[in-house]
Amino acid sequence: MALQKVLLLLGVSVNSVAFLQKRIIGGHDCDDKERLYHVRLAIIKGPEMKVCGGSLIHSEWILTAAHCWKSEAGWYHAAMSKVHPRTAKQDNQLIEHPPVTYTTGNDHDIMLLKLQRPVTDVPPVQLPNCNNRLKIGDTVQLAGEGGKRTGPNNERFSETPISSQLKCVDMKVTVSVSLQRWGHIFGTEAPNKDVCHGDSGSGVIFNNMIYGVISVGYETQACLKPVGIMDVCEYLDWIKQTTGLK
Repeated sequence: MALQKVLLLLGVSVNSVAFLQKRIIGGHDCDDKERLYHVRLAIIKGPEMKVCGGSLIHSEWILTAAHCWKSEAGWYHAAMSKVHPRTAKQDNQLIEHPPVTYTTGNDHDIMLLKLQRPVTDVPPVQLPNCNNRLKIGDTVQLAGEGGKRTGPNNERFSETPISSQLKCVDMKVTVSVSLQRWGHIFGTEAPNKDVCHGDSGSGVIFNNMIYGVISVGYETQACLKPVGIMDVCEYLDWIKQTTGLK
């Protein structure tokens, strides 16, 4: 697929694309000065497109969720940086390097993507201070692109256009657990607030540092279960070794 077509799809109205749906619920517009490192990932095959979020942690590296990559033939992956604020001149790239996933024989939903060219005019998000790990009761910020409403029975809308603003939402950490298959995760929740499929891979922020990656938590109806978050501190050595960050 030509780069021009991929870039066109990145900005297409989502009313015509079935995969572009269901994002931050009960959130608010992110401030124009925060989350400049947010990245929109598009996974495209013909008329189908899946959208995820990601975070620029290095001029050449994006941190996101592993399930935001389609390894089957025919899928293309593209990254759009500087999507927030909307007044910025967006930067688009095809992802041509293979993804780097954390593999220990288990399903760890965390992934690093290397860009073809560095993004030098966006400040990357800081990695966490893992001497100060998240604990139950801490308030973290999640973000994503999309609608803020649900239906009359609290159901998620089947189609929601990409918002004119990145949406932020504050939630409290309510669960912290280590699972043999998936590694360490924590859960976040808040009354009448939730995330959806298009928010996968976006960063979870605490004290202006990225402590998590949105992974799971999408019921048919919103606000029923905590949002599952991959704990970045569990993977910090791997991230530093892969990217060269100190």
